[in-house]
Amino acid sequence: MSTRDWVEKDYYKTLGVPKDAKPDQIKKAFRKIARENHPDQHPGDKSAEQRFKEASEAHDVLSDPDKRREYDEQRSLFGSGFRFPRGGGAPGGGASGEDVFRTMGDAGLGDLLGNLFGQAGAAGVRRTTRGPRRGSDVEGEVTIGFNQAVEGTTVGVQMASDDACPACRGTGAKAGTMPRVCPTCQGSGMQQSTSGGVFQVTEPCRECRGRGLIVDNPCEVCHGSGRTQSRHTMQVRIPAGVTDGQKIRIKGKGSAGENGGAAGDLYVIVHVRPHPVFGRQGDNLTVTVPVTFAEAALGAEVEVPILGGGSVKLRIPAGTPNGRTFRIRGRGVTKSTGEKGDLLAAVDVQVPGHLPDEARSALQAYAEAAREPNPRNDLLASNR
Repeated sequence: MSTRDWVEKDYYKTLGVPKDAKPDQIKKAFRKIARENHPDQHPGDKSAEQRFKEASEAHDVLSDPDKRREYDEQRSLFGSGFRFPRGGGAPGGGASGEDVFRTMGDAGLGDLLGNLFGQAGAAGVRRTTRGPRRGSDVEGEVTIGFNQAVEGTTVGVQMASDDACPACRGTGAKAGTMPRVCPTCQGSGMQQSTSGGVFQVTEPCRECRGRGLIVDNPCEVCHGSGRTQSRHTMQVRIPAGVTDGQKIRIKGKGSAGENGGAAGDLYVIVHVRPHPVFGRQGDNLTVTVPVTFAEAALGAEVEVPILGGGSVKLRIPAGTPNGRTFRIRGRGVTKSTGEKGDLLAAVDVQVPGHLPDEARSALQAYAEAAREPNPRNDLLASNR
């Protein structure tokens, strides 16, 4: 499809819908026309076949939000009655808007439209010299709490993007003026040069710096660049179970592509603040639970905190050694499957720093009654 088709055709009229039609209206209108004019239902009927093709073309543009936005912007810019010139010069011999379009042709107009909107021209515009270029990837950083990393959250990420200048709509030219086609590269943005007198290389045009256009009256806002820096906040979903330093990719949310190229991706680096109580091992949470010597020796039922508040009961069997870890199932990190990891509770036997006389006497009596062997015998024997 040529640029002329893109600008001159009224796709809304083709489908019989208003310009503010909702996606469902567009889909419904297309399906009706498709049923009534499908080639399988009307074999040999050229008019029905043409009607079906026109409706398909209109539906392809209007059902795609990006294509529809560009289509509406271009028709608004040039007017719904715009027609490409087919001959004749401007009155007085000066270069008119028609002269510009006539000189540039379809491919050149694609370059101009691409600069007008800060991105590639309309779908279907053929460019003979410069192909699509993917937009750059963008990185951002966020810091979230430990609980948010475990459970998932949505955060606002401050983004700085290079957008088309709103004052000149990306042309770089002062209001009321238009850029002209670069006479050196004829609007291609590229030129050939000879290297060492033998090889010819293609490089960005030095006069227009690769734009294909020359701005004689620069825009006062962007100073002729056609681009401005804008800042906005993007809401990014951080999945449950994200780890500190993990990089999350959001496809297509980076810098806009050029000449029909896809947008780059946004990479968000996540930093997680430590928790005063809990740690983490993969999908499991960890916590250290202090217990008394008596609880470890005799056994006890103790309370263990859980992330988010509250606690669960944990039975400590008699004779539990210091450092033993118990697994409390389903109280850990949410996995990608929706299941949860476990909470690993490590016992920390507390040795009292001071004993009352009564407690000291009782402990001495215990030592005499237990008559425990020296626990260091094996250690000393292996060192002989």
